[in-house]
Amino acid sequence: MKVTFINPPQTSSKYKFMGVVAPPLGIAYMAGVLEENGFDVSVIDASALDMTWGSLEKEIRRISPGIVAITALTPTIEQAMKTAQLVKKNCPDTVTVMGGYHPTFNYKELLEKDYVDIAVIGEGEYTMLELVETLESNGDLSEVRGIAFDDVVTPLRPLIMDLDSLPFPALHLLPMDHYKLLNMKTNMATMITSRGCPMQCSFCASAALHGPKFRLRSPKNIVDEIEHLAEDYNVETIAFMDDTFTLNPKRVEDICVEIKKRNLDVLWGCTARVDNLSKSLLKQMREAGCITLFMGVESADQQILDQVDKKTTISKIKHAFELSRKEKIRTIASVVLGMPGDTKESMGRTIKFVQELKPSYAVFSLATPYPGTRFYQHMVEENLIKVKDWSKYTLISPIIDTMECSLEELRKIQSTAFRKFYLRPRYILRQTWVDGPMLLRTIAGVIRRLV
Repeated sequence: MKVTFINPPQTSSKYKFMGVVAPPLGIAYMAGVLEENGFDVSVIDASALDMTWGSLEKEIRRISPGIVAITALTPTIEQAMKTAQLVKKNCPDTVTVMGGYHPTFNYKELLEKDYVDIAVIGEGEYTMLELVETLESNGDLSEVRGIAFDDVVTPLRPLIMDLDSLPFPALHLLPMDHYKLLNMKTNMATMITSRGCPMQCSFCASAALHGPKFRLRSPKNIVDEIEHLAEDYNVETIAFMDDTFTLNPKRVEDICVEIKKRNLDVLWGCTARVDNLSKSLLKQMREAGCITLFMGVESADQQILDQVDKKTTISKIKHAFELSRKEKIRTIASVVLGMPGDTKESMGRTIKFVQELKPSYAVFSLATPYPGTRFYQHMVEENLIKVKDWSKYTLISPIIDTMECSLEELRKIQSTAFRKFYLRPRYILRQTWVDGPMLLRTIAGVIRRLV
């Protein structure tokens, strides 16, 4: 039985936020598990390949798979649904499976359509394996944990505790020369070294999916994959996509020691919490190749930080950016504008605060309540969600308004935030000197599309 995973076409550049087109690791992990167990697997990354619906349709007919598994985020759910329709139109007997963040929390909505057969709930690697084995043997689907179909919802599958037991993602099935950073093709790859986050910020969809239990890959297993990427794919830069890579500083130190021990010449960036960085840790990270930190600032208003369970303080945010600057590690400040309780004044303070932090880059998102999060549930209960079109849930379009600001006013505030940060003469001169004019022109182009 042929199994094909599809990352649907994305018809809007806004889905490729800040010019990033990254390998779909969820698909690659599931494909790796199926291959390891002897199944015939292929992947169509229609987004990376900029495929049209017509070319995707031809590829589906050419492969004629027995099972098609489609990944879906909230803003891309319509593309995922259209993909399922194409599959059923061209291969009526093919079983269509949908998984990812949105299907996990909104499976009832999906299964109302006759072109979606099964939804995968939660982590998909071993659910997909058991599902494919059951379909191939004509077994009882109600015995497969972690799926929904017809009117049946099976018990949840336990979380994968031993992440080292998973094979590396099946990158050989992906178009590795089509992935981009800031709209530039680079020899880059992404990695996940942990799952789950005990911090459980109320707005985080990843925390909602993977739960509060912090599950870790071993430093050796992680660096084995880094070495594999460098040697087999000529990867020069890696982005660690964990919810919070630095949550366990001792583990980060061990990873750095292992990288240096093997003399691996790979640059990398990661997510970091502002409250667990130290001078010594940053120094070790820099020596091991770390060049960029992505840190959640969210707001300059302590009350709002407390409201979203951020569990940090303004002073710790300042300290983290100061330390990173001293160690010459580039920083990306991530901000959320338009949270309930935000005013024009508080958002103005946040925009100014980000400039004072002097990060290398800043991302100004609009508060977006994703299904499955506590934030979403609270917004539903308070009847504050003004936009029901899932395609608008991109962090760029306003979804909820505040007591002071309409949706249109929030859009203008976000535009102002981007322009005030990136179009400062001093910033332009500094970034041109540090990163070069090509990179700066790319950023400017991305900003124009976003705002």
